[in-house]
Amino acid sequence: MVSDGIPADLRDFITKCIDSVGQLEALLLLRDSADEAWGVAALAKRLYVNEAEATAILIHLVGQGLVGQQDGLYRYVRQSEQAATIDRLAEAYARQLIPITNLIHAKPRRIRAFADAFKIKRDK
Repeated sequence: MVSDGIPADLRDFITKCIDSVGQLEALLLLRDSADEAWGVAALAKRLYVNEAEATAILIHLVGQGLVGQQDGLYRYVRQSEQAATIDRLAEAYARQLIPITNLIHAKPRRIRAFADAFKIKRDK
């Protein structure tokens, strides 16, 4: 799979931060509309998912420090350490949709969920 043309840093970011295509799509949507705050219902409608799934996606992205939440609205965090990587990922996704989605689908979700259960949450 290394020969799929996805740069190593993008591959690492996806592996560490993105567990589903829905998460990637939400992140890129919020990035592309960074001046706009999104509610769960609006995001769910735009991504063609139910509100429970949209909520789970947003909670994950907030937990990764990629999206901020205030008063029930969500925005892309442009100041995140990964902003340049996310910009490059958006460009790559436009050209390499299939390899990137294949990389996401190849991730063992049960192992990731198990590992996440042991993460130590930082107080904010």
